Amino acid sequence: MKSLLAAAAALLAAPQAAHATARLLDPVPRTLVLTAYAPEWEAMAAVITHGRRVKVNDREIVLGTLAGRPVILMSSGVSMVNAAMNTQLAIDHFRVKRIVFSGVAGGVDPALSIGDVSVPEQWGQYLEVMFARQTDKGWQTPSPSPVGAPENWQFIFPNGTRVGNAAEPAKNHILLAADPALVALARKVAAGLVLKRCAAPGAGQSAQSQLCLPHDPKVEVGGTGVSAGVYADNAQFREYLFRAWHARLLDMESAAVIQVAYANRVPAIVFRSLSDLAGGDADHNMEYVFDHVASVNAATVVRAFVTALPN
Repeated sequence: MKSLLAAAAALLAAPQAAHATARLLDPVPRTLVLTAYAPEWEAMAAVITHGRRVKVNDREIVLGTLAGRPVILMSSGVSMVNAAMNTQLAIDHFRVKRIVFSGVAGGVDPALSIGDVSVPEQWGQYLEVMFARQTDKGWQTPSPSPVGAPENWQFIFPNGTRVGNAAEPAKNHILLAADPALVALARKVAAGLVLKRCAAPGAGQSAQSQLCLPHDPKVEVGGTGVSAGVYADNAQFREYLFRAWHARLLDMESAAVIQVAYANRVPAIVFRSLSDLAGGDADHNMEYVFDHVASVNAATVVRAFVTALPN
């Protein structure tokens, strides 16, 4: 009887052990390079060499080298849940040394122009909020706003995100920092970089999509980026984000990636090139005009950054 019980226990344990062993799909420590959607992926894939492809769930992942450094190229998918889910997936299945995001964004800071690359040193989730009820005495929130929260926009009151990691107990965060050492390296790399004013059309785009910017794009490191699961194209809300959050840009993934990186204690940094002005464009949103040149500019800075990494 004992031998039968032992055999049954071994059979039950075997699939779990096999699953645990199978989780690691590549033994090489690598930099995870994330993008969100096709133009960003194409710009990065063009500079990855010696690549081999693997698939996890629905994610196609390229294991290769960038400037001689081992990298994982992966699309996070668009928006916050996809970005968080797939960043964690990569951390679970590969030896991720650091995370670098390359993508486009909507500009919030009037000092930035389309084509510029911004590298924020901290990130916030601007729709982790409380919706207040309107009363005779004004807006009433379910609980007081946390210390340090930005001012509200009408009934929308920023509330932050509660998260911790193995070294720090969970607490409420309005902002989470990109890795300071990676940000310092980005400052060194940014000096002297030349970005593109024009770019050839991406896959599926017509020749007419090759338009040139009226200025030479620049790289700026520092400040705040914000993210939410919203395609933001509203001038009034853009002004609010600049005033209340001191945001330089907005997107739909980066703050989620930074949160997952923080929770796993993996260094992370984000490079975003402006494809539009999030509602500040003169006539209509310009993303689908300039997303290709913006993607190329972000990839250009990321390539220089990865080249400068110590290992």
